[in-house]
Amino acid sequence: MVVCRRTDSEKSLPLRRRLSINRLSSLFLGTVFLAGAAWSQPAATADDTDSGVARLERFLKDVKTLTADFHQELWTADQRLLESENGKLSLSRPNKFRWIYTDPSPLQVVADGTHLWTYDVELQQATVAAFDDTVTSSPAMLLSGDSNVRDGFDVVQTYSRDGLEWIKLAPKLAGTDFTSILIGFEGNVPQRLELVDGLKQVTRVEFMNVVVNPQLEDSLFDFRPPAGVDVIGSKG
Repeated sequence: MVVCRRTDSEKSLPLRRRLSINRLSSLFLGTVFLAGAAWSQPAATADDTDSGVARLERFLKDVKTLTADFHQELWTADQRLLESENGKLSLSRPNKFRWIYTDPSPLQVVADGTHLWTYDVELQQATVAAFDDTVTSSPAMLLSGDSNVRDGFDVVQTYSRDGLEWIKLAPKLAGTDFTSILIGFEGNVPQRLELVDGLKQVTRVEFMNVVVNPQLEDSLFDFRPPAGVDVIGSKG
């Protein structure tokens, strides 16, 4: 997913960040660079990766819906902060989520189970696309997809840090926006997400006020462009 955002120099600029996004933003995060960083991570063993797979599958099995506030940051490979954003997340398995960025500028990323909508409020522009292999291999779908979404990722490492249990994954599908993903769990609940793209930029997301399995209406994930908004793409 590539989202356009207004800047001082241009009306819109493609940014390699959201939740999978893909602003995910972490999808998710914290204080570690996954690529080109000075942090040391313990070597993975077969038992480690087995435990990571088990934790991820337990999350996919037990957590059907989730809401949270989030803080997202985008860092360059040389550790310069490019963006800092806040918002709210809702997800309902399978294949429904809402990433609502509230500040510094509003953006909505909504999946209704069949299509993915991105709505830039400032530009008054919405894009829509059908789910495809690229979308289903995104970090957002890793959290909100069905049990088969795990087939799109390899668990390559697990370890403990900052009181969380971390799982490092790599997408199996070539050509996706992100080269690696870290999810930090507290028990069965994701608390942090870190994603590295092909430019070694790092998206970090921290989740707060997490509520597991609240009752969410399907209508929450319906998106209808407001009157006068330009729509790019087709629902097919």
